[in-house]
This record gives sequence, C-alpha cells and structure tokens, in this order.
Amino acid sequence: LAAALAGHPKYEVTSGSITLDGQDVLAMSVDERARAGLFLAMQYPVEVPGISVANFLRTAKTAIAGEAPPLRTWGKEVSAAMANLRIDPIFAARNVNEGFSGGEKKRHEILQLELLKPRFAILDETDSGLDVDALRIVSQGVNRAIENTDVGVILITHYTRILRYIKPDFVHVFVNGRIAEEGGPELAEQLEEEGYDRFQPGSGSAIADPGSADNSAADNSATSGAREHESPIEKEMRTLTSPEDGFQPPLREAQPDVSAKVEDDANFEGRF
Repeated sequence: LAAALAGHPKYEVTSGSITLDGQDVLAMSVDERARAGLFLAMQYPVEVPGISVANFLRTAKTAIAGEAPPLRTWGKEVSAAMANLRIDPIFAARNVNEGFSGGEKKRHEILQLELLKPRFAILDETDSGLDVDALRIVSQGVNRAIENTDVGVILITHYTRILRYIKPDFVHVFVNGRIAEEGGPELAEQLEEEGYDRFQPGSGSAIADPGSADNSAADNSATSGAREHESPIEKEMRTLTSPEDGFQPPLREAQPDVSAKVEDDANFEGRF
C-alpha cells in the first residue's frame, strides 16, 4: 500500500483512484507526488554515500518548495529539529544513513517529516527496531509535526505500543490486501488484548478473497485446499521438508513477490 501510494515502479494500480486535495495522484510521477505533499518514511531507510545529511535536507526542501530556504533561518530550524529528536549535531556532516543505527535512521526519517512539512505522511513501521526511549522520541516528533502543520498521517504498524504515544483517529486492520475491520482507538486496545488470531484463515472472521492464492496458502497446516494454490516454490519446499521421507535439507530463502496489485479506492483528502 505504502509503495503504491508513493509511486514505486514495480507496483501497478489496476483499478480505483487515489486523490489528494482533489488531485489525481496516479497521474503524478514520484517527485510530483512529493511536491504535492506526499511523504513516505521508510521501514528500512537506505544509505546514501557521498551525500551529507545537511546537503540532502536542504536540497529536498528546495525541490519541494521551489526555492532554497534562507541559510540563516534554515540552519536554526534544522538545529532545533535535531535537538528535539536528540540527534547529535555532528550527524549533519555525515553521509545520509551511512553507519547509522536503526534508531538513528528512524529519527532521521522523522527529522525529514518535521522539516519538509508534507500534507500527508505515510509512516511504514516506523516503530520497528526501536527501544523504549527511541520510540518515545520518534513519537514525540510525529506528534509535533501533527500539531504544528496539521499533517495527515497513515501509521502502519504490527504492534500497538506506538499507539500509546500517538493517538489515532481511526484504526484499520489490513488482511491479505483488504481492510478487514475498522474502528476507533478502542479497536487498537482490543487488538492489544486479543491479538490477530481471529483474522487468520479458518477463524471465520477475516474478510478475504476466496480466489486468492495468498489466503488459501496462508495457513501453515497445508490442507489439500491450500495445496491446490501452492506456488512452485511452496510446493518444492513442502516436498523437500516432508516428514514422511525423513529428509530435511536447509530451507532456501524464497524471494517475495513484488508484483502486488492495489484494487481498492483510496481517498486521502481527510486525515486517516
């Protein structure tokens, strides 16, 4: 979902529409989406050797705003934002994410959020890999951005711990590419207590596409119905690791399918 919204070239939107403030997002290139106000904080931020954090931030701000920010005021703004996120000022001279720890990379993503001031931010598992202190600092940065700019946020997470710091307006449970349940903050509290078991295949609660291979094969019990939809790799893995033949070689890592298709309408004119 996040990659399709951001315009990743490996994802194809086959139907529906995406609009932001009345503009057709699907007709925009990636850079046009950024200038229109979309922002993606990545789950795994990449290293950019040879480009300093300071140069990267000012170049990005110039590209989005259409003009370079004044050096004097921009420097003060960057310094204040880094101090709020407890980022050592020396990081401004370091290459983007090069040698950064997981927490430092996530704080750098939120630094961009605060400085670039997008209209709508997609935070892709920003809480993953963070300890308690880093989670609180990152959450405070997101809350500051919301309070100061009224940015809309889609916060993608598997865990509810970040929601102790960032209070959602709406909660959506996403299962096999579709929204299975919607609610308010109370839904997050319910998930904290009950988990996601009721959304798993066979529970009778999940909203799923009965023709989907992903849904059929999601249960590791490998029923006959599921095996009819196995991919060649899944079939090979099941055969090689079958307990009946007593031969269990090391599993080879299967490559993920990146040809996902987004079929549902998405309208982000309001805050999620």
